[in-house]
Amino acid sequence: MSNGQWESEMAPFLFIKKQIIMELRKSERKQAKIKLALQGASGSGKTYSSLLIAYGMTKRWDKIAIIDSENGSADLYAHLGSYNVLNLSAPFNPENYIEAIEICEQAGMEVIIIDSISQCWDFLLEFHASLQGNSFANWGKITPRQNAFVQKILSSNCHIIATMRTKQDYVLNQKDGKFIPEKVGLKSVQRDGIDYEFTLVFDIDIKHNVNTSKDRTELFMGKPEFVITSKIGETILEWCNSGTNVESVRESIYRASTIEELNQVFHDHPEWYQQLTPDFLTRKQALQVTQNDQTAVKNPINFINYGNHAINAGQN
Repeated sequence: MSNGQWESEMAPFLFIKKQIIMELRKSERKQAKIKLALQGASGSGKTYSSLLIAYGMTKRWDKIAIIDSENGSADLYAHLGSYNVLNLSAPFNPENYIEAIEICEQAGMEVIIIDSISQCWDFLLEFHASLQGNSFANWGKITPRQNAFVQKILSSNCHIIATMRTKQDYVLNQKDGKFIPEKVGLKSVQRDGIDYEFTLVFDIDIKHNVNTSKDRTELFMGKPEFVITSKIGETILEWCNSGTNVESVRESIYRASTIEELNQVFHDHPEWYQQLTPDFLTRKQALQVTQNDQTAVKNPINFINYGNHAINAGQN
């Protein structure tokens, strides 16, 4: 159905849609595509671990793609299976990363591993340093590009695993009247706050042990450190598939037994209006026919009189 056809069919309901958007509704977790970040130092096993998670989620190597900006490191694990590799070369700007993600999406990949997203931030920092003028004002030329890249990751219809390098982080502490840098742990090579964008963030150490620093799934947070296997991917996929998706809502539409129930199901999911409109109209028409038949059975005299009036009108 084209946009024009959809708007024409939905014209009587558009004002209802605007009202419903502003109304309270029951909370509901929808099926999700995981956005996972895996951060660690060089040699900690980020690429290998990402592949194991991806395979646990798909059970098919041909549905996994690695966007490789790490000088061919993705091919080191070809013995695992025939996954796909997209070599990304300089410049490592956000636009090239976005294009690489789109290529993987169009190829029908289920899991995209971006190994790594640290080079993208390195590029933006170097670009910022090369700009003339006010340093603070120049961030206005950087932030939109970074945001576009992050938004592409978040809006992708594929599961995405992004790796990030870490480096030693320092803070300045005052001692004897002097500010002295002190080590405070590791920090990912990406923009501050990037971890807030992901559903899951795994921290992997040089011995391949993993701790969870962020977890919206509530599957791993607060648990002892672990080593990544394909079972981790299976667990994540089960969580992703446990919510509501468009197909389950479509089934609810056809199970609706009254027009009131049908309207409620439809308007509870405004994000799927366009996909579900044909099903909504089909089911509503069927319910209206059923409702008319039931009215005829309950009021046979009125129905007969209505039929006689129609016949007389036709004869006149």
